[in-house]
Amino acid sequence: MPMRSLNSKGIQSSSKMYQNRQAYAPTPHSYLPNTLSATINLDEEVKLTESRAEWDLQDSLAEVFSIIITLDELEKAYLKDAIPESDYTETCDRLLKQYKAILTDETVAREFKDLETFKNKWDMEVPRATERIRIGLPSTVTAPSLNASTAGTNGSGTLILEATQDFITFLDALKLGLLAKDQLHPLLSDVIQSVNKVTDQDFEGRGKIVQWLIALNQMKATEEVSEDQARELELDMNSAYQGFKATLK
Repeated sequence: MPMRSLNSKGIQSSSKMYQNRQAYAPTPHSYLPNTLSATINLDEEVKLTESRAEWDLQDSLAEVFSIIITLDELEKAYLKDAIPESDYTETCDRLLKQYKAILTDETVAREFKDLETFKNKWDMEVPRATERIRIGLPSTVTAPSLNASTAGTNGSGTLILEATQDFITFLDALKLGLLAKDQLHPLLSDVIQSVNKVTDQDFEGRGKIVQWLIALNQMKATEEVSEDQARELELDMNSAYQGFKATLK
């Protein structure tokens, strides 16, 4: 079969089509449109945020993310006895305080929204950190220390006195009308921690202390308990105080 010859016009047409055809896979020497090279200056610093405020916001959210992940790993390590109890308590308490401190900023809190929203946005699977943040205290604080019985057995008058004073201080705060979360939560935290140093017995009313700690932890810093809640809280704390004293007899 005779081969068809290409005339000069056909060759020129094929040449133009080849020149305009872009390579299938880009190479280091691939063609770049002039418009792109005109908009990018390789010597110019790329700005990740438009302002200092936006940078601070993103930095704070990154810190929150890091704290949540670290807290979850810390809880795992504690459950496996891979970390001493004292180190766990100190680290967990510090992380929780940092978490709360960052979210006191209104701009950060508004962008964060809530823990569940933040977790879903960043696809975070952190069940242990979620529970610890919900409670707001290290596990060693909400549960009696195994070493507490030794202190109680030795009848440490100093530890008993501290626990008694913490109970009285909290009850006095309620009588004085201090009803805000940021006023009551620290005082109630002192109560449970001082009690745990004296006894590991699950006395009557002890569970109520933990329940109120969790309830207060869910509130905003300036949010107040209602009058009815305050009366119920006072009754529960008086009952817990009597239960605590019964363990000392």
